[in-house]
Amino acid sequence: MGPLTFHPVLKRTRWGGRRLGTMLGKPLPDGADYAESWEICDHGIDQSVVDRGTWAGKTLHELVRDFPHELLGQHSQRTQFPLLLKFLDAHDRISVQVHPDDNQVAQLDTDEMGLHQNGKSEAWVILAAEPESQLFVGLKQHVDRPMLESKLAASELEDCLHRLSVQAGDVVFVPAGTVHAIGEGILLAEVQQTSDITYRLSDWGRLDQQGRPRPLHLKQAMKCIDFDRGPIEPQRPETVLSKTLTADDAIQVEQIVACEHFVIHRYLSRDPFHVRLDDRFHILMVLDGNGHLRQDNETSPITNPVPADVRCIGSSRANGIEVFPLSIGQTILLPASCPPLSIQPDGNLTLLDVFVP
Repeated sequence: MGPLTFHPVLKRTRWGGRRLGTMLGKPLPDGADYAESWEICDHGIDQSVVDRGTWAGKTLHELVRDFPHELLGQHSQRTQFPLLLKFLDAHDRISVQVHPDDNQVAQLDTDEMGLHQNGKSEAWVILAAEPESQLFVGLKQHVDRPMLESKLAASELEDCLHRLSVQAGDVVFVPAGTVHAIGEGILLAEVQQTSDITYRLSDWGRLDQQGRPRPLHLKQAMKCIDFDRGPIEPQRPETVLSKTLTADDAIQVEQIVACEHFVIHRYLSRDPFHVRLDDRFHILMVLDGNGHLRQDNETSPITNPVPADVRCIGSSRANGIEVFPLSIGQTILLPASCPPLSIQPDGNLTLLDVFVP
């Protein structure tokens, strides 16, 4: 099973904007409230659909069901794709919220529309941020449940939240149970468990067009908050050796997040490199630059340039070898059974490699 690309699932919310289109190339219709582009998803009716090739028209859930070994490899016992990847454009501030962990999901009323639900730990990689943009991640030191409830009742929740100024390239890991919100002016990539359970503590006093506030979920949220966690700070990238993507010393490999649910490596290179999978799926997300992904073989070394006639949107073939263009905002799922591949950057290329440990 070769590389898979999908139609994005676009989500409109009042805090969204237009940068999913202007900066990431997503096909946005009219409107100024496009908040999320779900790149890889297997969550009820929200399904990634293959956009080209042998599996065109198939949903991700159908591939998990019908080809578990080819797609998932050593994780083939799973009946749902375990990760949900997206891009977010926070033109306005997002509500203050918290997500349950796997154990709490079983104890809370989360069976919405009969969906299988998981906990939701997530990680953010900042793509762009306005000069004054901030994240709200974690509670300040010494904030306990009585204090939080008192501030909520007085509409002073913001006094309890840890603020974090961010810039492009910063990485923040948000484990389940962490109170958080994304501030206005931030564009980011998100990696999370497959879940859409959100309990709102505050929506900053906003009202809808009928003058009504959105529902809050204070009772459920209080059951999920980890009051021992405290403030969240950016991740410190760690230089690692990758068994998946290989090249000479010119490629920089950073492990930016590692938890029980997912691992994220970040690659920065201007030189070609190989992709060798390890009996598990990998997801590539392009954060900056351009390049090409293509089938690797001995007769077509990766130092050969990609012919000009295949430098277009969508996969093409060069000398019988399928070529996928890589550009900012592109997401490609590499099944566990994917043949050897190579990546040829056009200048500097930054991408994420996401997988389940």
